[in-house]
Amino acid sequence: MDLLRRDEAGVATLTLNRPDQRNALSVGLMAALEEALSAIASDASVHVVVIAGSGPAFCAGHDLREIRASPSRASYEALFAQCGRLMQAIVYLPKPVIAQVHGVATAAGCQLVASCDLAVAGATARFATPGVNIGLFCSTPMVALSRAVPRKQAMEMLLTGDMIAADRAREIGLVNRVVPDAELASATAALAAQIAAKSPLTLAIGKQAFYKQAEMGLAEAYAYTATVMTNNMLARDAEEGIDAFLQKRQPHWTGT
Repeated sequence: MDLLRRDEAGVATLTLNRPDQRNALSVGLMAALEEALSAIASDASVHVVVIAGSGPAFCAGHDLREIRASPSRASYEALFAQCGRLMQAIVYLPKPVIAQVHGVATAAGCQLVASCDLAVAGATARFATPGVNIGLFCSTPMVALSRAVPRKQAMEMLLTGDMIAADRAREIGLVNRVVPDAELASATAALAAQIAAKSPLTLAIGKQAFYKQAEMGLAEAYAYTATVMTNNMLARDAEEGIDAFLQKRQPHWTGT
């Protein structure tokens, strides 16, 4: 199977499982990921998603052998449209998504990291958008990358194609945390568990609002988020959370 799923304590871990191809995003793997995310969207038992990779790499981008096997405008258009849908499915999923990155994350693999809400990287992980080196500018990865890191840092990665180390990825905001390789899975699991303990309704409201307001002007963003907070305040989980805080007890979330 190209994609593995494991659920535990409110966290669904999706593992890219094409290790011999360094988890390159084939048409089949992207379809499997999109299908899994669609199922998770309505699965009340899942509060957080982790995307990981098997074998020596997180994800080496698109499957270039598969791409060259069908050299036509129609196949290229279908491929990049499919990739765009997948990345948007991550952003629009009403649950936080964490990338657990080891080895390399290059081209569309780097795009996958940038599309996730959070990312934890092993100390030896490396990142690049190297399309420029083979005559294929990373234009679709650029969409996610330019929204995750400052403009000049994004342009440097895109124009040089150079690999950057995990610590540099953290400096520019591509990943949140860098941990020893041996602690990558446990550190990601701890972060996922911390978030999964929050109200699932609040997580969904907050994630949607974060991305929506980021595309707005300042006045529009404040007007929009004022409405979001008003609606949030009327939710049962907000009432429970505030009461629990005032009463110095743990809240009991219902997701309503």
